[in-house]
Amino acid sequence: MPLTQAASLIQVIVHLENGEPVFSYQTTAGQPLPNGDVTVTEAGTITYQLVDNTGKGLRFIGVGFVTPFDGIIDAITVSSDGQLVQMLDMDRSAGTTKFQFVLTNSTNTLMVLSPDPQVKNDPE
Repeated sequence: MPLTQAASLIQVIVHLENGEPVFSYQTTAGQPLPNGDVTVTEAGTITYQLVDNTGKGLRFIGVGFVTPFDGIIDAITVSSDGQLVQMLDMDRSAGTTKFQFVLTNSTNTLMVLSPDPQVKNDPE
């Protein structure tokens, strides 16, 4: 079941399986969030916190959207240390948007893409 909150903190946990990054998501209370999906019912900020269990020095550098002009997410901020991504969602547009986190690492110059979680706006 997706998280349903206006302001929430979601941990993005990355570990390696056979050398490949594997992503999982959970609340700070440890509740698993399949696919990292979030349903928003009022304006707020969704914060994603990176938990890097790879030993590869992962950092967020951005977020890529399949439909960046759909009005679901209004703004993105990445912390200077690359450990947090904040998404501002004014919850004005109903619908769903999919995105991927873009991460860099300290091992090489290649980027890492997450599977695509989604944010669903359900304005009341």
